[in-house]
Amino acid sequence: MKEVYLAGGCFWGVEEYMSRIAGVVDTKVGYANGIKENPSYEEVCTGTTGHTETTYVKYDENIISLEELLNKFWRIIDPTMLNRQGPDIGNQYRTGIYYVDQNDLDIINKTLEEQKTKYDRPIVTEIMSLQSFFNAEEYHQDYLKKNPSGYCHIDLSK
Repeated sequence: MKEVYLAGGCFWGVEEYMSRIAGVVDTKVGYANGIKENPSYEEVCTGTTGHTETTYVKYDENIISLEELLNKFWRIIDPTMLNRQGPDIGNQYRTGIYYVDQNDLDIINKTLEEQKTKYDRPIVTEIMSLQSFFNAEEYHQDYLKKNPSGYCHIDLSK
């Protein structure tokens, strides 16, 4: 099993989208790469902790490759928008790919280069190693499974 952490705006939709992909065996949402230990949602929303809403994705590389997974991820974000996805605005909504295995960086960068040919504006998606990840509160976990008519800026049919 492999893992990667993906930030694509509000984590509710990213988690739901990823959980539907064959080969993804686990997801959870949380706050990545900020400066505060165990921040609350309210603290993250102030923009002062530096965290981004992020989805942990554990996947079976015998079923789906990292490249395939990332190509699906790129389809649900606008990588040229800084600190915003859909109507959600703030630094916690920036996009990012955070890796735990340095060997994944070549594949991540390959998909980034492919994305650059699709846009006239620069891509601002962060690509960096995971520095920290704190689970979000329980009510955020599997939010759209618990609340099927809940808010989501992502087209889950992609």
